Amino acid sequence: MSKLRTLKKYLYIYWIFIKNCVIASMEYRANFIVGVLSEVGYLFPKFLYITVVYSLDLRVNGLTPDSILLFIGTYTLITGIMSAHIFCNYVRISGYVRDGGLDMLIIKPISLQFMVTLRYVDFSVAIPNVIGGLVMIIIAWTRLQLSISFFTIAGYILLIIDGLVVTYGVLMAISLLAFWIVNAGALQDIVVSFWDFNTMPMNIYGKWLKRIGVYILPIFVISNFPCFYVLNQMSFAYAAWAFIVPVWVLFIFRLFWKKSVKRYTSASS
Repeated sequence: MSKLRTLKKYLYIYWIFIKNCVIASMEYRANFIVGVLSEVGYLFPKFLYITVVYSLDLRVNGLTPDSILLFIGTYTLITGIMSAHIFCNYVRISGYVRDGGLDMLIIKPISLQFMVTLRYVDFSVAIPNVIGGLVMIIIAWTRLQLSISFFTIAGYILLIIDGLVVTYGVLMAISLLAFWIVNAGALQDIVVSFWDFNTMPMNIYGKWLKRIGVYILPIFVISNFPCFYVLNQMSFAYAAWAFIVPVWVLFIFRLFWKKSVKRYTSASS
């Protein structure tokens, strides 16, 4: 019962975080609108990808243009969710360490990891990508005549959640380098650039790059696995790894988190 009460407590606190972020967005509506328009601009290159794919009738290892559209749509959807819930906290961590902002968070009577990694939500980034991604997915799903059974949709959603958990673990683990390298912004930018490898199906890359992107730095797990599942191209090895990798990534992140926080020196000391 105590764990259930703790879970309810943190869910309520997270709801407060979301509500406060929405209030802040509505208070500065011009910034919110600019954020939405900027993200719409970032969607334009994705539409160019789609135009090129269909105009050239591009096929990648048996994947038709409609299949590639499903991959791009899934990537766009996950990008929106990731940017809203994970990335906006990821970019703040080095600032907490460098400027001493972590001092005020440490004294809060809740989990420091919870505060640092889930405090902010940015819906201006999410809205264009989520809408654009869903439109692409629906079009591709219809053109491919994919099953709309409970197991197909539930498996697809579950693998998207799986990819978001992996994203959280990988990005947050990288951000903890700020405890060793105070100004880690450049390194964080390099890591984020790897995210765009998911723009197209991983089948366009070589064998060794695919293995690295699945088993070592598991970025291809994030948006490729849900598509492979609904296209019935999910191998047993990938299916097993899909269950293992989020647990493994979160375990590594948690160990790294504990070591990182121990290194922190208060800005006031």
